Amino acid sequence: MDARVPAFALAGAVFLADRASKWIIQDQVSPWQIVPVIPGFFNLVHTRNPGAAFSLLAAADPGWRTVVLLGLSLAAVVLVTFLLWRSPGAGRALRGPLALILGGALGNLYDRLLHGQVTDFLEFYLGRFRWPAFNLADAAITVGALLVALDLFRSPEPAGSR
Repeated sequence: MDARVPAFALAGAVFLADRASKWIIQDQVSPWQIVPVIPGFFNLVHTRNPGAAFSLLAAADPGWRTVVLLGLSLAAVVLVTFLLWRSPGAGRALRGPLALILGGALGNLYDRLLHGQVTDFLEFYLGRFRWPAFNLADAAITVGALLVALDLFRSPEPAGSR
C-alpha cells in the first residue's frame, strides 16, 4: 500500500470529526450558551470566531481579514498536501503530524469559505483564567505543529552510535 494513504485518511478523519462536532454544536447549543461538562474546568460554549486562532484579527477590517485568513489557510493546505504527496517513503514520523495539520486546516478553511468565520466550542478554564474557545480543527493543528516542532528539535544520533 502507498505510504501516503494512511496520512490522507487521517486528514480526512480529522476533517470529518471537525465537521460533525461543529454541526452538533450549531444544532444543539444556542450561540453563547454555556454547557458545563466538568465544573470548574471545561465547558462547551457555542461561539463564532471571524479571526484566527484565539480570535487574533477578529476586530480587523472584515474585507482584508477574510482574504488574509483564506489565503493563509489555502497556503497551509497546499504546502502540507505537497509535503505529504512528495515524500511518501521519507519522514514517516512526520506523516501523522502533517495529516493532523492538513485535516484541521481543511476544517477551518471549509468554515471560512462557507461562513466567513469558524465555530469554536471547547472552553477550558481554572478559576478566572480562561483559555480562548477553540474547536477540533484547532486542536489537531496545534498537536500536529507541536509534534513537527518536537521532531525538528530532536537531536540526531551521533554517526558512530548506530
